[in-house]
Order: sequence, then structure tokens, then C-alpha cells
Amino acid sequence: MTKEKKNPIQVFQLNDEKAEFEELELEEGVKLYEILNPKLILYFVNAETYRSFIWAGSEASTRMKFIAANKASSIRDRIGPAIKINTVDQNDETLPFKIMVGLEKEEIFEEEQTGPAYEGTAEDDKLLKNLTLEKIVLLLEKISLPDGYKREMVIDGNNIYGYLETHKEYLGQIIKERKLYRLKESIPDGTYLAKDLIPRILISYNRVVLTELIRKLTPEEIKLQNEEESKIYELNAGTPFKA
Repeated sequence: MTKEKKNPIQVFQLNDEKAEFEELELEEGVKLYEILNPKLILYFVNAETYRSFIWAGSEASTRMKFIAANKASSIRDRIGPAIKINTVDQNDETLPFKIMVGLEKEEIFEEEQTGPAYEGTAEDDKLLKNLTLEKIVLLLEKISLPDGYKREMVIDGNNIYGYLETHKEYLGQIIKERKLYRLKESIPDGTYLAKDLIPRILISYNRVVLTELIRKLTPEEIKLQNEEESKIYELNAGTPFKA
């Protein structure tokens, strides 16, 4: 008889009277999304992926949210200082949170892709006309990246660019700045085997707009990335990091 693998996710509920998070002992077989309650604030922590989420129910007060934002960091530091803290509200949950609690399944990029992941709006379509490097960067921000991946290169028509993210101070806050740059070293003519890179294609009206080459991060790189973002979170005095 095989032993069932223990869920690596710890769940804490904010006790409004004590102004503290208390860890929940969940019954076997309970799905994490089943415990979401509009009156509660819950803190989900997955130390294995260095990621955590403060989830606020729609009926939670501003006071409760403020307490949660302050108390979650002490729990995070106890479990693992490199863990990244994210905040989500009921009915406005992000895809990574939905994957964590079981509302969505994680997309495996090595599997065959059955269709484009991009669904353009009228606003997005304006960006597709006469693409400049600045517009390409805006498009990349809109489509974002799946958790645990890094964008290495971007192909626009016959042009190929490197991709770089840096952090800069602006109006007292640390923000992430993205830019494309021409590769200093030319890629040799002929066929190019993008070793360890996964192509991701942006399609609009049956036309290939952009092709990205993304790479899956190693556990060590994910840890370093989350440590960096945690430091930025603290430097921004608790203001959620603007990615």
C-alpha cells in the first residue's frame, strides 16, 4: 500500500479578535478551494515553490486586510525568508493562486499546444499595429510569463532580441523595468537549435505577431528570484511589488 504524499501547502486563518494568524488542521481529502469563505482572510504557504498568497474574502474588513499584510511576513520568515508574498482578493484571483488551491490545472509547456493562449481585445489590437520596441515590451507585460519561467529572447519578424529585466527606483519605490536589446554577438547563419528553450507564440487573427523563447528556471534560480523580490517588498515598506 503506497503512502499518500502530504500536501506541502500550509494554510493559516486570520483570527480577527487576536489579530494573529492560526494554522488550520485540514481534514483529509478537503480541497483547498473548499475552505474559501467571504468572511475570512487566509494565508496559503508553499515552501517547496517559495510562494505564498494572502487571500481576502469579499466581506473582510480593511482593518483585517491591514493586519494580515503585517502578520503574514512573520509567518513567512519562520517558514522560509525567501518565500514571496502575494495578495489576492476574492473574485479577482490570479492564475497562480487558482493553481495552488486547485481551481485550475498548471499548464505543462512541454506538452503539445492545442491553441493560442492570447485572446486580443480592441485595446490590444492597437498595440499590434506598427510595432516598436516599446510596444513589444507592453505586449510582453500584458501576456506575462507562467510561474517558474524566464524570457530569454524575443523574435519579431526577421529581428531577434535579447530580453532584460532590471530594478530601478522611481518616486521612492523600487519598480521592475523591462527592455529589449539587440544581441551583441550575431547568431550563426543556418538552423538554430534552441537548446533548453521553449518557443511561445503570440497569435492574432491567424497571424504570428511575436515568438518568445522562454526557459524553465532551476529551483536555485527560483529561490534567488524570490529572495530578491522579498527584499524589494521590504524596501517598498510593505507595498506589494509591482511586477
